[in-house]
Amino acid sequence: KTSRPGPGLFKPMRFVLWPVKSGGSKLKKRLNKHKPWIETTYHGIVTENDDKVLLDPPLIALDKDAPLRYAGEICGFRIHGQNVPFEAVVLDRSTGEGVIRAKDKLDCELQKEHTFTIQAFDCGEGPDGASVKKSHKATVHIQVNDVNEYSPVFKEKSYKATVIEGKKYDNILKVEAVDADCSFQFSQICSYEIVTPDVPFTIDKDGYIKNTEKLNYSKERLYKLTVTAYDCGKNRASEDVLVKINIKPTCKPGWQGWSKRIEYEPGTGSLALFPSMHLETCEEPITSIQAHIELETNHIGKGCDRDTYSEKSLHRLCGASSGTVELLPAPSSTANWTVGLPTDNGHDSDQVFEFNGTQSIKIPEGVVTTSFKEPFTISVWMRHGPGAKERETVLCNSDKTAEMNRHHYSLYVHNCRLVFLFRQEPAETENYKPAEFHWKLDQVCDKEWHHYVLNVPGVSLYVDGVSYEPFLVTEDYPLHASKIETQLTVGACWQGGSVRMTQFFRGNLAGLMIRSGKLDNKKVIDCLYTCKEGLDIQVPDEVGSSVKVQFSPSQSSLVMEGDDIESFDRAMQHVSYLNSRQFPTPGIRRLRVTTTVKCFNEETCISVPDAEGYVMVLQPEEPKISLSGIDHFARSSSEFESGEGVALFPELRIVSTITREVELEGEGEEDPTVQESVVSEEIMHNLDTCEVTVIGDELNAEQESLEVDLALIQQRGLEMSSSNLGMIITGVDTMANYEQVLQQIRYRNWRTESLFDRKFKLVCSELNGRYISNEFKVEVNVIHTANPVDHPNNAMAQPQFINPVYHASVDLSGHNLVTAPQSSVVPSAATIVIVVCVSFLVFMIILGVFRIRAAHQRSVRDQESGKENEMDWDDSALTITVNPMETYEDQHSSEEEEEEEEEEDSEDGEEDDITSAESESSEEEEGGVEGQQSGSRQQQLSWHMLILVQSY
Repeated sequence: KTSRPGPGLFKPMRFVLWPVKSGGSKLKKRLNKHKPWIETTYHGIVTENDDKVLLDPPLIALDKDAPLRYAGEICGFRIHGQNVPFEAVVLDRSTGEGVIRAKDKLDCELQKEHTFTIQAFDCGEGPDGASVKKSHKATVHIQVNDVNEYSPVFKEKSYKATVIEGKKYDNILKVEAVDADCSFQFSQICSYEIVTPDVPFTIDKDGYIKNTEKLNYSKERLYKLTVTAYDCGKNRASEDVLVKINIKPTCKPGWQGWSKRIEYEPGTGSLALFPSMHLETCEEPITSIQAHIELETNHIGKGCDRDTYSEKSLHRLCGASSGTVELLPAPSSTANWTVGLPTDNGHDSDQVFEFNGTQSIKIPEGVVTTSFKEPFTISVWMRHGPGAKERETVLCNSDKTAEMNRHHYSLYVHNCRLVFLFRQEPAETENYKPAEFHWKLDQVCDKEWHHYVLNVPGVSLYVDGVSYEPFLVTEDYPLHASKIETQLTVGACWQGGSVRMTQFFRGNLAGLMIRSGKLDNKKVIDCLYTCKEGLDIQVPDEVGSSVKVQFSPSQSSLVMEGDDIESFDRAMQHVSYLNSRQFPTPGIRRLRVTTTVKCFNEETCISVPDAEGYVMVLQPEEPKISLSGIDHFARSSSEFESGEGVALFPELRIVSTITREVELEGEGEEDPTVQESVVSEEIMHNLDTCEVTVIGDELNAEQESLEVDLALIQQRGLEMSSSNLGMIITGVDTMANYEQVLQQIRYRNWRTESLFDRKFKLVCSELNGRYISNEFKVEVNVIHTANPVDHPNNAMAQPQFINPVYHASVDLSGHNLVTAPQSSVVPSAATIVIVVCVSFLVFMIILGVFRIRAAHQRSVRDQESGKENEMDWDDSALTITVNPMETYEDQHSSEEEEEEEEEEDSEDGEEDDITSAESESSEEEEGGVEGQQSGSRQQQLSWHMLILVQSY
């Protein structure tokens, strides 16, 4: 046979029959010894609604037993598979030709392809079909060809849209039809058509409808269009679709229902910025909304409203209390090296120093005692614009003299780069070590305030709380050992060789600090940078997760995203402004809302203009800090000389009040008048500085001092510094704690012989001097106690005019009570004068008894009209020596009453035991009576002359 058997291809064969002894069974077996043969794979095509399958190659089965009858004939084909809708039929048994046809009508839309296996079998050895042989199984793939029997059908029964007049749209809406045919040719929609004539609309092959001209609401408010579709087999849609397009008058999308000016009253907590705000989209089909809300605070303080305490106090509040040294403090008596630097001259914001390229300061020796072998931190607020090419030094520590002219460490700006030079201290081994670190930062030259924190060693930089790695690090040898002193400067660098400043800084600096021994951690850095004002939002529960909110680190801006307009409006109505400062910086904070809206095609469909306004932070009610207490008192000299000294402010009271004007409406609806009433309220807040200053001569360290309990100072987290001018206590703490500390301040003087009085002044302030108290002045008098000398001769002894007198309150303003000088020897002339005086006093006492009643009544009236000065007396060791003839013109009422009681006792029968002290009292009484009766001043002068004679 040939290589590929086929019908009629066998060569003639000769059959030889050999006789067999045992019958023909062996011959029969040899008659059907070959299996039929068919192709391994067939591919067929059938058109739906037809049953004939065209196969490639044709279905033909061959058998090597041909042309034997039965054994060489093909009796049939068998199809294997589940629910195969085909059958195989033998057309010619001798040739093995057959066909495959469909049992029923095929539907391409139900199944496009069919796959099954087929097998041929011969007729066996005889008509009974015994010993039938089967061929191998062949795979048959049949594809059902489509017939364009379906027409396009629109997905929607009708379409509608709304457009705004005066606009040309790229697309208004999209209509879409589908075709149920299974083939690509007949199932695709090739075109759409607007059947309605003379309408200003067109439709493309994808079904998008747009207007060909600007629409006019006054001309036509509603268009009705009939649209049909065609598939690629030219079949038209079974039913056309109706499209309605509404025309609306011009609508301006944007935010509505909010005020451009929003007033914020300090101390009211959170204030809703947009309580009635809603977004007008002009009925555009919105799929997503994004709003960016910005609060501009760059012009407030150092970028926003922060506590304006001193930088040292802020470090302490943030947990970095130890080892901090402030290099740019507010000018004071103890820190005066910043005097002369230009500042913002305002107490509403931080203390900011300006450097114009010609100014710098030297830090005094002893202010910074940091050993830079230990860890340390440099922090500073800086505002710097695009500068020149030369270096601009922020902080520099260099040799003071010209021997070597070395820079030990320096922080400077160069070409918008921040550079830190740190030369290692002398070491045993001279190896290269990192010495200069460079950071390329946009913040250095953007003319905005930024907070820089530099931790050393390791040299890590934080800018506004964000860590930055240096892009360049250069190495150098450690410094050589020397005994040359160094000079620390701010705003320039000291050149010892030329004995001048160089590399001047141009910009603004504030809060320059060095902290030794510890590094500022991320928590402290964030605390120092955090603003006290910003945006806030409390998303309502009904909004849930449909609106996403993301804040900036400074909370000066937030971004909101959502897909539902109603939920987005409710979320916007809960955006608020919050300022946690008790006394915020007043002024304008501009507000901007930028909105992006997208429609169903994921493109921007409407343009929402920016909403701009401002928050006006009103001027806070300024607190009036009042210091009160005992402002004039006397103590014995022994108390001043004791180890404890004398408390200057034993009963100090610190009270802060604010005054508010309250409008009171008139009673009744017919009374339109409005009355204003001023109400004073006591409030509590912190203090950060209290200063005690000496009035008059400065403190002499050799004989006097001001002292305070240092353990209490440390316990309260405060700091104390003193000088010959007084004492300053700094640190943020409550008024009650300051009160307790100030009450412990004591004045000591261990040489009081020539001291008669001392005056002090106390002033406290809040927020780095923004609010200052009254000047509370205290005058302290020194009481000197006289010890009389004993004399053996009583006739020659000085009369005892010293008698303890105790008063509840005595007005001695303008008098220094000093013990009169004592003499151990009394001249005879003085003795005669004393005898005459005593005799005359006895006469005056008798005369005063008769006038005591009248004098008492007049003294009561004088008491009511007289001026009194409060005075606290410590009568535990009070002894007053008074000249026997001295007359006080301004006697206190309590003293007069005591003298009257003494005179009444004398009237009852004690006149014979009158002492010189009692004579003195009587003389004072008589002098008072004569003064009330408008007695002659010449007589009083005579008495004073007698006193002088007695004394000398």
